[in-house]
Amino acid sequence: MRDLYLETVGPYGDCAVLRIVGEIDIYTAPALRERLAELLGTGVKHVVLDTSGISFLDSSGLGVLVSGHKRIRAHDGSLVLVAAQERILQLFRLTGLIRLFPPYPTVSEAIDDDSHWREAIGDGSRSVADWCREHELV
Repeated sequence: MRDLYLETVGPYGDCAVLRIVGEIDIYTAPALRERLAELLGTGVKHVVLDTSGISFLDSSGLGVLVSGHKRIRAHDGSLVLVAAQERILQLFRLTGLIRLFPPYPTVSEAIDDDSHWREAIGDGSRSVADWCREHELV
């Protein structure tokens, strides 16, 4: 049995962070697909995927990410990737998915680059980095 842990931080307005820990393969990919569908069903349209805890990712996991991206984009949303692990980045480069998912090195940078997120989390009194620290997203 493979382990997959999915933690949703949010939603904040129509934004949420999905932290992924473990392996995404043919056995666990359906759980990721369901979570993305649940988020969309609750009105979340802007998702930051934090993949820093992924230990394995195969083609079925990539397929879930691509289909999730398409579904969210169909609702005028965004699905962005946080990836700093070289083996994950290499997989996205080799498959050409790096163009669909330009990676951010941190959740803070992904959020800071998105106006929907900045509007959803702040009143201007704190920085995105402070908000991420408060929510243990660093």
